[in-house]
Amino acid sequence: MAASMVPAGYEASLDRAGLALGAGGVVGGLFAAVLVSIGSGFDPFPMLIGFLLGAVITAMAAVAIGGPIWIVCHALGRRGPWMAVSVGALAGFALFLGGQTYGFGIFAMPPGDAQTLLYRWMSAIATSLILAAVAALIGWTMWRVAYRRVG
Repeated sequence: MAASMVPAGYEASLDRAGLALGAGGVVGGLFAAVLVSIGSGFDPFPMLIGFLLGAVITAMAAVAIGGPIWIVCHALGRRGPWMAVSVGALAGFALFLGGQTYGFGIFAMPPGDAQTLLYRWMSAIATSLILAAVAALIGWTMWRVAYRRVG
């Protein structure tokens, strides 16, 4: 097939994928540092610790949760920026919602929480939406670093 007949798409390389993981970690680390500064004031050492922990945890979550989903998207040819944003947002939303609702109700909760279950879910959905926006930004950042247009 002639080169002009190949449909336009996106491709990544292993080195850019590694750089993308680092870039996603940096975005997550910056978000964590901002949260630390909101909670404890502008103090460089706790912010640095928050940044480092946030970066490492973000990179681990990207590999463990986003990675398998993205491998399927990549194999199906769904490699565009909107797919990266969607995967980041949906994976982030599900992760944070499950974390705040005792694994979507699968795990046992303290007896006192039964009285406030509706409020727990409402709060979990609201905060998960905010964190999904951050996860979407992380997904877009990683996509932007990893992929280049071909064709």
